[in-house]
Amino acid sequence: MYEPIRTKSVHTPADHADDFPHRSREEELDIQLAGHLAALLAVTDELGIGEAGDRIAEQVARLRGAPPARHAGRTDAAASALHRRAHALAGRALVVAASRADTAVAILAAERMDAHTAALAAPAASARLVGAH
Repeated sequence: MYEPIRTKSVHTPADHADDFPHRSREEELDIQLAGHLAALLAVTDELGIGEAGDRIAEQVARLRGAPPARHAGRTDAAASALHRRAHALAGRALVVAASRADTAVAILAAERMDAHTAALAAPAASARLVGAH
């Protein structure tokens, strides 16, 4: 009736599936968390919030095993847009930190979310940087 398939299907598992390295869920979460924190660090540095940036950089270094590159340049982005971006990035970091039970990063991310929320709520959010010391 039908001729049998003579070639291997693309759905057939590879003969040597163990030939490439696999990462654990914990390692994947570490990579994801370090990425979110590095992005938050870039926005934090752009806002000029040095102390918070140093705390974020410490956590990125702990997760990656090496200190992160710091962003010294400034863009023409409005401070309110940067605070919204930082708030979103801190929220993502908080979700991943909670899933991997990293209390230090979860607390840091929650603090940054609060600081950026306060900066957005301030009447002169574009002229004032909340969290800068």
